[in-house]
Amino acid sequence: MKYHQIDRNLFIKNRAKFTAQMKPNAVAVFNSNDIYPVSADSTLPFAQHRDIFYLSGVDQEESILLLFPDAPYEHLREILFLKETNEHIAIWEGEKLTKQKAFEVSGIKTVIWLQDFHKTLKEIMTYADTIYINTNEHYRAVIETETREARFIKWWKENYPAHKVEKSNPILQKIRSVKEPEELALIQEACNITEKGFRRVLNFVKPGVMEYEIEAEFSHEFLRNRSKGFAYTPIIASGNNANVLHYIENNQQCKQGDLILLDVGAEYANYSSDMTRMIPVSGRFSDRQKEVYNAVLRVKNEATNMLVPGTLWKEYHVEVGKIMTSELLGLGLLDKADVQNENPDWPAYKKYFMHGTSHHMGLDTHDYGLLHLPMEPNMVFTVEPGIYIPEEGFGIRIEDDVVIQPTGAPFNLMKNIPIEVEEIETIMNS
Repeated sequence: MKYHQIDRNLFIKNRAKFTAQMKPNAVAVFNSNDIYPVSADSTLPFAQHRDIFYLSGVDQEESILLLFPDAPYEHLREILFLKETNEHIAIWEGEKLTKQKAFEVSGIKTVIWLQDFHKTLKEIMTYADTIYINTNEHYRAVIETETREARFIKWWKENYPAHKVEKSNPILQKIRSVKEPEELALIQEACNITEKGFRRVLNFVKPGVMEYEIEAEFSHEFLRNRSKGFAYTPIIASGNNANVLHYIENNQQCKQGDLILLDVGAEYANYSSDMTRMIPVSGRFSDRQKEVYNAVLRVKNEATNMLVPGTLWKEYHVEVGKIMTSELLGLGLLDKADVQNENPDWPAYKKYFMHGTSHHMGLDTHDYGLLHLPMEPNMVFTVEPGIYIPEEGFGIRIEDDVVIQPTGAPFNLMKNIPIEVEEIETIMNS
């Protein structure tokens, strides 16, 4: 891995939080992701399943974590199953985890080669009454590919039909949403790398540059700072492209007088960052661009201050909508009649701001978190209002990542990334 090794105590704490929520005499199993094929012998780069990584730190394919806190024998309470490494694999694919290295990474003492998984599980299931299966219940998940986890669940149901079933996901949704200090440090590092990329781009952009050239500048800076690259597909949207919320073609020329929407974030150690900034191609905002930009920035700042313990996500979005409505009235984009006659299910402001303001962030860019529960300290949220005006040829979104504090306003992980119009213009013209 490119990143510095993470202190295994993080994963020990994470496992303790999970097992504390398990029912008596229960087993939980977590699988790594597959390496997905493209065509012929080509594959996509491996990306570890975030749940097994969260609980073990193992960042390797063909891995299984088994947790059985009530096992009658200590060596069966935490087990890692790994693909057995050998000299041939080391030469052709690179070194894999040894049993000793796996312990150093995870803090798990019992490491067994994957070929013995079924035999070991058979013994364990004679002691256990319940198994926790790991399904993906994220509110935005759309899954068309059968995952390694799904194949295991199907196999397990066929071979152990008499055992009771529980779900791992509700536990993980809760514990993963509240970050440990070590996790906050990793997310901060991802944000710091994103800052380096943004500052590089501020000195690079000029009229005539292509969107993909800007993407390349970010990619270069991310990779040279121990990141694998982008935490999600980057959006480099100049001019009217910014009014396409998930524009990812990044293939147009940036023209004099246009704005560029940069929705990018570096990953670090599998943790995400998620930033959006606006920059003027010519190095200066027009008066109208500046007016709309500052309106979005005011909404972002007010919304940020509402992210405190006890806030409910749904009610928060209603309040942000009221703030945005006021700004749109001030910009002349809405009038009082628009607001008075609005559909309560689709308020007038949604003509110009049609997406949500905040989502959980962490190991996944749209991270785990149960949105019906009150916000808690050490949750990480994005704050990303926008105003999109196709008829004027530009759209504006501004986004930071913040950590909810026990009291007061949240801590902004992106506080050092230029955001004020004057600072952006000064750097671009220096």
